[in-house]
Amino acid sequence: MTTAVEQILERKAQAVVRDPAQAPAHDIREALFELEAKGEIIVQRVPEPYVEVTTKFGRTKKIPIEHTWHHKSCGQCGHIPGYSSSIFWLHRQFGLDYLDPTDQTSCTGWNYYASATSNAVAQAAVMVRNFAAAYETGYFPLIHCGTSYGHYKEVREQLVHHKELRDEVRRVLDKLGKPLVLPEEIVHYSEWVHVMRHKIAERQVVEMNMLTATVHPACHYYKIVVEDAIYDPEIYGGQRIATITALLETLGINVADYSTWFDCCGFGFRHILVQRDFTRSFAVLRKIETMKNEVNPDLTVTHDTGCVTTLDKSQFAAKAHERKVGIPVLSDAQVAALAMGAHPFRVLQLHWHSTDWRPMMEKLGIDWQKYWDEFEQDLEAIRKGSRKGITWEDADQPVVFTRSA
Repeated sequence: MTTAVEQILERKAQAVVRDPAQAPAHDIREALFELEAKGEIIVQRVPEPYVEVTTKFGRTKKIPIEHTWHHKSCGQCGHIPGYSSSIFWLHRQFGLDYLDPTDQTSCTGWNYYASATSNAVAQAAVMVRNFAAAYETGYFPLIHCGTSYGHYKEVREQLVHHKELRDEVRRVLDKLGKPLVLPEEIVHYSEWVHVMRHKIAERQVVEMNMLTATVHPACHYYKIVVEDAIYDPEIYGGQRIATITALLETLGINVADYSTWFDCCGFGFRHILVQRDFTRSFAVLRKIETMKNEVNPDLTVTHDTGCVTTLDKSQFAAKAHERKVGIPVLSDAQVAALAMGAHPFRVLQLHWHSTDWRPMMEKLGIDWQKYWDEFEQDLEAIRKGSRKGITWEDADQPVVFTRSA
């Protein structure tokens, strides 16, 4: 007998029909500008050059190309360092001006979603302190983490609609000597990758049309403040987000559909801490095995720290139980960087991924062993003290890949 939970999950696995009547009555930017006119906040404008895209209910959103302040992800830096380094590598390949700040703090998303030990004032003050730090440099925030992106959009709504919260946050910021700043747009890095996809394809050196990929859209990207995510009528008829899928198609990758595309990766942000076995089981049974059975893709691609971590790392335990797993998981930034010739280990750092990526690389015709040997030579030089580390100069030159036999 099908349980109520299974019925709900199966229903959510079907196509979502978007109703324009669900669109919010106001444009959040208009509210921001009204508050600025009253002297309540400062609104940091999106710098030129920027690209305008269409969001879920037709609003135009500005995505900056450069002069960006990179709000890094604690999970990327700690678990998937090739994720962040790929984002930076792409910026440098295009000669774009950006800032990797040293005074950024965590968004406190772990507190917000998982532990509930903080409070609204503290959460909002941390967010605005980061935005003030960006504003003071003149660079515009680009958010690496999907959870930070969703969290900040929710807190922005709270600040806009609740004067009492703004007043409390302002008192905290006054003690720090910081202004109450909110950016005109809250922009996720994958939106930057999305608008850059054609320029990325122009510099593509690795043919990828032999690959089939599935896409996991991150819940914190498009299910929180839903009207801010990018949609395109040419991608699933405008019924699903355009980010990731549009990039993969532009690079020549076959994007295959599967029934549980709507489901969470299993991370959930609370049960990853308190019900880890459920997280691993959900990631494998609802996502990876469904992809494997329905599509058997060469890889799955997502755009959030928690999603890459959960879908990748959960397969290790499942393999021990002889589950049907074995799909490498990459971020869209890593796929884009690989297409442009980024070093598989100096930049993409594939060795940090648990699920075997070798079959994918071999299908691309890339002799990954050659580049692993180069990377090990780097490490040996560091051990001997003949060099201090791997610099951006080492990694910036695109690789002319040696084809495997």
